[in-house]
Amino acid sequence: MQLNTLLPAIIADNEIHARWLNTLSLMENTGARKISASEDPLTVTYIILKHAAEEHRHAFYLKKQIEKTGKNYCPTYSAEYLIAPAFSRYYLNQLDIEVCRYLKKGLGLAGKELRFAAYLLVTYAIEVRADELYPVYQDALDAASSKINVKSIILEEEGHLEEMLAQLKKFSADWEIHAEKAVEFETRLFSDWIDALGRELKLN
Repeated sequence: MQLNTLLPAIIADNEIHARWLNTLSLMENTGARKISASEDPLTVTYIILKHAAEEHRHAFYLKKQIEKTGKNYCPTYSAEYLIAPAFSRYYLNQLDIEVCRYLKKGLGLAGKELRFAAYLLVTYAIEVRADELYPVYQDALDAASSKINVKSIILEEEGHLEEMLAQLKKFSADWEIHAEKAVEFETRLFSDWIDALGRELKLN
């Protein structure tokens, strides 16, 4: 199942589209909370604070877009208001677990060093994904002449990716090896998530 196959079917049904937006909002909110949880109370940087704030804004913005579907859908993140709720909650948490396991085993990291390195790699992998997902979604919205748009998110996610690259280069001379591993984990989890969406929507 491919994302560009799923999206026209999602956008064509207002209730499903609302649940899709709510699912994306949940995932952005989960990412923001994970960034905040990784912060060191003394050494947290401007970039980390900025990134957490913008991810929270994305979660809010996506929630706000639900209003354009025409009804008061999806008041909360309860399972009935999401698509593939179990996989949608599992995806980012499992990526975090796999990256932490990799860093512990491969680099022997622990404590705040582990939390910061995991933040860098998980966030990098997610930003690579966001740089692909949101433009494809926007193209599908444009094709359907939808009132909904995610252009502001696309611009900010591009900036996030540049910021993550700068931080990774400071983190390790071998950053590309570690980043590639995180992207490998994320690619598998994303594929599983897309398949779960297709099964729920009976598009597989």
